[in-house]
Amino acid sequence: MDDAPKSRDERLAQAAALRAAGDGRAAEAVYRRLIAADDRDAEPHHHLAGLLAATGALRGAEAEYRRALELAPSAAATARVLAVLLLSQGRYAEGFALYEARHAAPGMAKPPLPQPEWTGEDLAGKRLLIWPEQGFGDQIQFARFAPILQRAGAEVTLLCAAPLARLFAGCLGVRVLSAEGEVEFTAPDYWVMACSLAARMRVEPATIPGAPYLHALDPPRTPPPIEPGGARIGVMTAGSPTNLNDANRSLPPELAARLAALPGAVELDPARTGARDFADTAAIVAGLDLVITVDTAVAHLAGAMGKPVWVLISSLGADWRWLRGRTDSPWYPSARLYRQGPAESWTAVVDRVVADVAAPAAMRFKPEAAG
Repeated sequence: MDDAPKSRDERLAQAAALRAAGDGRAAEAVYRRLIAADDRDAEPHHHLAGLLAATGALRGAEAEYRRALELAPSAAATARVLAVLLLSQGRYAEGFALYEARHAAPGMAKPPLPQPEWTGEDLAGKRLLIWPEQGFGDQIQFARFAPILQRAGAEVTLLCAAPLARLFAGCLGVRVLSAEGEVEFTAPDYWVMACSLAARMRVEPATIPGAPYLHALDPPRTPPPIEPGGARIGVMTAGSPTNLNDANRSLPPELAARLAALPGAVELDPARTGARDFADTAAIVAGLDLVITVDTAVAHLAGAMGKPVWVLISSLGADWRWLRGRTDSPWYPSARLYRQGPAESWTAVVDRVVADVAAPAAMRFKPEAAG
């Protein structure tokens, strides 16, 4: 008796189960059979593209996403993941244009403001409101553009998450308002979503303004003295558990403990430091020689301060902003990226980090060359 699923929906469910079980080849075969049976069905193309992207077959993934969009032009989910694929390759012009599809996702809608959204118009003498979105790291990453627009003649108001407000207000030279609770602000001439700023300013990887733009507002909180010639190292081994990729990006406890045990290590988790906000954490980072962190807001904070920072990047669900195959970051020139290989454990990555910490200080904090 043939127990193989017959309907299209049954086959899609079968492929999803195979993929979840780690059998990508079998899942790919099911998707390809569905496409062979009906090439005008967008959903198998979309799922096959995701499978190919996860295995590094980028050309094939892009072709399948484009075919899915050709068949279903209003599929915001497909446009969004194609955008991330292009952005991860540094193809910012088209990638950021497609990335606008993120606003169709739950919880990511644009605000219902009556004023026009800024799409690149001349801002000289105009009031611009920057609306916050996504996590702390995203808001830190794109805050760099606020003072640039202010210097170009705009009157900028930046809304941000409450834990960032004191730091941004003391560093950026623009009006900063906490987005917590009801917020009153002067009606702007234009408004823009924070993560759309790079698109509106036509930024490419080679033109990202990478100079430090955040600094400690308070005197550095220097950690206790360490052995002569040693380093003060800030360590962050886990991100927010609410992040969809946290299971992949955060370190397991035994590896987190290895980094916390490095000579001169200081754990940067606010639960350990007592930091009330990012301004407090910035004061701690200012007193360090190096920050070692998984992909979380501390990586962006250290990079925005120009502090040497080593960022551990998961092979699964790596964020587009770290690009692909690079050990440096055009967003943060002081960063060095430690990428987990496709079949590599976090243990191997931590082994490399520990070995590099033991290297001569002259090489230890030197950012990697581009590439």
